[in-house]
Amino acid sequence: MGHNRVARLMREVGIIGRTKRRYRVRTTDSNHDQPIAPNLLRDMPLPERPNQVWVSDITYIPTHEGWLYLAGVLDRYSRKLVGWSMDSTLHTRLPLSALKMAIERRRPEPGLIHHSDRGIQYTSEDYRTQLDENGMIASMSRKGNCYDNAAMESFWSTLKHELIFRCTFRTRDEAKAAIFDYIEGFYNRKRSHSSLGYKSPLDYELNLSYPNN
Repeated sequence: MGHNRVARLMREVGIIGRTKRRYRVRTTDSNHDQPIAPNLLRDMPLPERPNQVWVSDITYIPTHEGWLYLAGVLDRYSRKLVGWSMDSTLHTRLPLSALKMAIERRRPEPGLIHHSDRGIQYTSEDYRTQLDENGMIASMSRKGNCYDNAAMESFWSTLKHELIFRCTFRTRDEAKAAIFDYIEGFYNRKRSHSSLGYKSPLDYELNLSYPNN
């Protein structure tokens, strides 16, 4: 069936295709004098087990009350979201809370690579101290290059297309509840990934025997 016929049939029954909402919100401020870590992921092979590489980032969700910001920490091996935090501001406590959740849940051994952008939240002294205290090695993307953190960007795209773009949130609390249900009830436990052999992140990890689950 051709595109023109599909378009005609959709017009006849009053169906309109869902389009991506476009917002211009800046979550990364890399104009600062804090130390920048090298990009360790660029030449690294893919991780062979969980808790070798975590990737982190911040995104935003519109509500009638204003923006809700969401920070996430994703295990690069299984694409499981191991930590997250939501707040109405972009203060360092937002990604720091997500990192602390991931550490509490996973208890990774020293040597884990933590990759993020060059935003001031990730280069702050508080965030760097948390990484150092847990034996993590910082890695950062090149300036303005989202492809260096492709796994995290892919998760944001999945979240927005499967949940955010389908909903209108009246309050931040309403958005928080929906996002929690999506992450805990669906994404980590049930959503299959072609890159994981059509398994969910949780099932993919359960197929292995490894420490620090």
